[in-house]
Amino acid sequence: MRTPKRGALALTVALGAASVLPGIAQAVPGGGPGSEAVFPPLRTALVAHYDFEHPTPGDAATEVDLGRSGTTLELVNGGADMRVRDGAHPGSRRSLQTRQVSPTEAGNDDWKAGVFDADGVESLRAFSGATEATVSGWVKVTGDLPAPNSTTPEEGDRYNAVGLAGVLSGDSDGHGVRALLELIQVDGELRLVALGRRVDGGESQTFAASQDWRSLLPRNEWVFLTATFDFDDGTMALYRNGRPLPGFYTRDDDPWDTEGAPEPDRTSDAAPRGIKIGGSFPQNNAERNPCDCRFDGLMFFDRALSPAEVRMQYHWMNRR
Repeated sequence: MRTPKRGALALTVALGAASVLPGIAQAVPGGGPGSEAVFPPLRTALVAHYDFEHPTPGDAATEVDLGRSGTTLELVNGGADMRVRDGAHPGSRRSLQTRQVSPTEAGNDDWKAGVFDADGVESLRAFSGATEATVSGWVKVTGDLPAPNSTTPEEGDRYNAVGLAGVLSGDSDGHGVRALLELIQVDGELRLVALGRRVDGGESQTFAASQDWRSLLPRNEWVFLTATFDFDDGTMALYRNGRPLPGFYTRDDDPWDTEGAPEPDRTSDAAPRGIKIGGSFPQNNAERNPCDCRFDGLMFFDRALSPAEVRMQYHWMNRR
C-alpha cells in the first residue's frame, strides 16, 4: 500500500478550519500577495504562481511570481496588451490573452508567455530530481483551435497540438517538456492530455481524456484544469473543475523506465529550461502550437496533488 500523500493531515485540518476561520490565509506560511487564491495547505508546495494581476514594477511586459521560486514570467510579443479585464473566478480581475498573430506567415510574433534559459532556470530547481509535479490553472478558449500551421505552405494545414502550460525539460529547445497540459492529436483525434517526460532525452508518456475536448473546453467558458504527474510510480491524472477525468494512456509499456531499482524514480537533475504558456519557444525564436486562449491563476506545484486537494483548490478559488 502506498504511503498517503504529503500534506494529507494539513488538508484534513484545513477543511475544518477553513469553514470557521475566514482569516486562515494570514495564519499559513507563504501567505504573501496573491496567496489568498491558493488553498492554504498547498502553499508550501507551490513553486510558481501567476495571476496576471501583478506586473513587475516598471515593466508591465513581465509578471511577478507569487510562488516561492520568484521566477519572473515574460509576456512575449504582446506585452502589457496581453493583460485583459476578464477574471476566471470571484477573486480575479484580469487574465492573460495568448493568440496567433499571423496565420499565413512564418515568423515570431505569436502572443505567448514563459521564461527560458539554455543553462537552466535555477529558480525552478524544485522540478530537478523531482518525484512528482502538478500543473494547474484556468483556461478559456477564445478562438478556433487548432491554429493554422504558419510553418508550412500547405493551405488549410493546421498544427496537430495546442499548447496550454508546462514546465520545460532540462535539455529543452523551448518545446520539449517535463510536465505539460495541452491539446494534442491522439490517433488522429485532438484530445486534452497530460504529457510528461521523466528523463531528459528520454521517452514521454501521455494520459489523454476520453471525452471530446470541445465539451471539456467550450469556447468562451472558463474551465479549471489540472494535470498531476507521479514520476515514481509512472502515473498521471487529469481534472476539470475539480473532478477527475476518465482517460487512457497512449502507451502500455514503461516509457519513463520506472520499473525496478533504484527507488524512488526521479526526474533528471538538470534545472528545467523554463516554462511555456500558450505555445512553444518562450525564447521567441520559433512558433509552434499557438493557443487563442486566456489563462488565469496558473500554478506549478512540486508534488502530485491528491483528488481531494484538487477539488478543494477549485472550490477555494470559487468561494465568495
